[in-house]
Amino acid sequence: MGGRIHAVKPPPTPPLLPADSEDSQLYQLLNVYLKPEDIAQVMTAYRFSAAAHEGQFRKSGEPYISHPVTVAGILAELHLDPPSIMAALLHDVMEDTEVSKQQLAEQFGQPVAELVDGVSKLDKIEFQTATHAQAENFRKMLLAMSQDVRVILVKLADRLHNMRTLDSMAPEKRRRIGRETLEIYAPIANRLGLNAIYQELEDLSFKHLYPMRSAVLAKSIKAVRGNRKEVVGKILDAIKQRLADAHITAEVKGREKHLYSIYKKMVEKTGTFSEIFDIYGFRILVQDTPTCYLTLGALHALYKPIPGKFKDYIAIPKANGYQSLHTTLFGPFGTPIEVQIRSREMHNIAEAGVAAHWLYKNTGADLSALQKQTHQWLQRLLEIQSESTDSVEFLEHFKVDLFPDEVYVFTPKGQIMALPSGATAVDFAYAVHTDVGNRCVAVKINHELAPLRTELHNGDHVEIITAAHAKPNPAWLNYVATGKARAHIRHFLKTMKSSESAVLGERMLNQALRALHADPAEISEERWKKLVRDYGVQDKQEILTDIGLGKRLNVMVARQLLAMAESAGDRASTHLGSITIRGSEGMAVQFAQCCRPIPGDPILGFINKGKGLVVHTHDCHAIRKFRMDPDKWLDVEWDPDTKRLFKVNLKLAAANQPGVLAKIAAGIAAAGSNIDNVGMEESDDSAYTNMNFTVQVEDREHLARLMRSLRKIPEVVRINRVKGAAADHKHQ
Repeated sequence: MGGRIHAVKPPPTPPLLPADSEDSQLYQLLNVYLKPEDIAQVMTAYRFSAAAHEGQFRKSGEPYISHPVTVAGILAELHLDPPSIMAALLHDVMEDTEVSKQQLAEQFGQPVAELVDGVSKLDKIEFQTATHAQAENFRKMLLAMSQDVRVILVKLADRLHNMRTLDSMAPEKRRRIGRETLEIYAPIANRLGLNAIYQELEDLSFKHLYPMRSAVLAKSIKAVRGNRKEVVGKILDAIKQRLADAHITAEVKGREKHLYSIYKKMVEKTGTFSEIFDIYGFRILVQDTPTCYLTLGALHALYKPIPGKFKDYIAIPKANGYQSLHTTLFGPFGTPIEVQIRSREMHNIAEAGVAAHWLYKNTGADLSALQKQTHQWLQRLLEIQSESTDSVEFLEHFKVDLFPDEVYVFTPKGQIMALPSGATAVDFAYAVHTDVGNRCVAVKINHELAPLRTELHNGDHVEIITAAHAKPNPAWLNYVATGKARAHIRHFLKTMKSSESAVLGERMLNQALRALHADPAEISEERWKKLVRDYGVQDKQEILTDIGLGKRLNVMVARQLLAMAESAGDRASTHLGSITIRGSEGMAVQFAQCCRPIPGDPILGFINKGKGLVVHTHDCHAIRKFRMDPDKWLDVEWDPDTKRLFKVNLKLAAANQPGVLAKIAAGIAAAGSNIDNVGMEESDDSAYTNMNFTVQVEDREHLARLMRSLRKIPEVVRINRVKGAAADHKHQ
């Protein structure tokens, strides 16, 4: 967190001014806004931390205590409350010294101990990989943050100082920490509206990830800045004069883009540095909201606005509480000018974000709306974590939720909802409520029916249509853009697959028990309880699910339930019979895409670990290597009363004439079949063309009727079913 501790003797460093000295920078920062008794409390924490870190040094050679003191100083600049400052001073004592959480609670109170615990790493727990350690670390920190947002404020200040002092690290470590900061911490700072911290974290990450690019760009900015002074001065004078004429009191200043934002624009727009840097930025601070709009009118009278470049973030604030009017104008000599207009109150929130809760306690309704939005975001994190089965998955969903750009859409009742850029109707449904997402079947966008995968745009009016028996579709995972939607869909599919696999597992186990001349109904509850204990699982359901998913052999479980010894002779004499396939088993039974079995085909079932039972035709080329391994396959047979359609591949050769595809499609429909997919092989100017169809049929008889009716079409010269290597589908 703050750099590792080394036993080597550090180089001599200038004496550090103790933080409890009245001349120290931290003391002066605290003295601006804290009462003397609060400062005394903070200084007690400083002395405790200094004693705990005594003799420890950072890689740069500085005494270790300099790190927590600087972190506390960053938070003091944001005017955070005493517990936050104390947690900043103590944030490494649990990790790097022998001090326990209990000791901190006794000395400084439970809230401070909880904050420190939330920020501390999980170094003492064994993880499979560094990725798991990092992911679990984030999970713990974010859960603590959802209870108390001050945890992340301390963590961001800690990360900011580490990034400022990263030069003493090895290049590879600098790049890794820089990438992590750019992917996680900078977006969190942006999401919480901590603008200054966000921009500095991005610039420092850029410097350590791409040192050459950063240096060249910084040099170019320095060289150009002098040439711009005259133009900036002229525009500033013109704006100030115009506002004075309109009797508007305002503070006007030029606004520099930060380094990484210029680099991002160059990459996104594939533009040159001069094209990006030739845009001039200005910020105007006024007294209140009505004056913002008056100022906008005055500016549009001075310089012509560029169409489509106006954004009103006052009427519809960003999700992090940011409010401003943004407009782009044609300046003198055709120079584009970007202007932000905001009140001083909006500016305070734009700079301090969620930290403004401690900084400006009496700023009214706007701030409570910001706190409400932050609370909703933190609650979404808790929901995502409850649906995610492991830390890596949670981190993936969380990253998805850190989109900086947002679209604003309306519910049927006229409420505004903010969603990440690229969000679809399915994301909207889950944002409304989990049940709405799970049961959505269609959507009306601006009162017209549209596909669920439709991307939403600013101002869209969205109405979700649900059905009681609908359920999430796995295909949704290909296009949802929010972590919440992704987490809920995955959770539902896993739960559904688990329950379906348990049903299949029970059928497989019963089959094995009967083959061993045992009645499944006679297996006692005590026997099951003992097996659950022996396997170290939660319950009987988990064992059945594992059998259905191919993670446990049904014969082995049956023998253990009957307390019979496993031997090759016994197993050889055991004939298991066959499992009936109904076609309604859902995700627990899959039909191999390589051979696409249909009722009437002789079939075999293969246990694919993790996927469950995969059904192939007897003659499928893909299963030859498994035929020699009896533990891998099961005898399966079709239920005579299957009630569903199955996909099958057909290949046709037909005369290359206009309208032939329409005739074939009509013939397929007339035979009571559906076309699932169609493909044409490239024509080489011959008289015939090959077509590949995936059609849906009930069974082999239905397929035979379909093929007979297609052969009657004069243009069709050859038709056959495709299985195995010739099928243009990847084997599952």
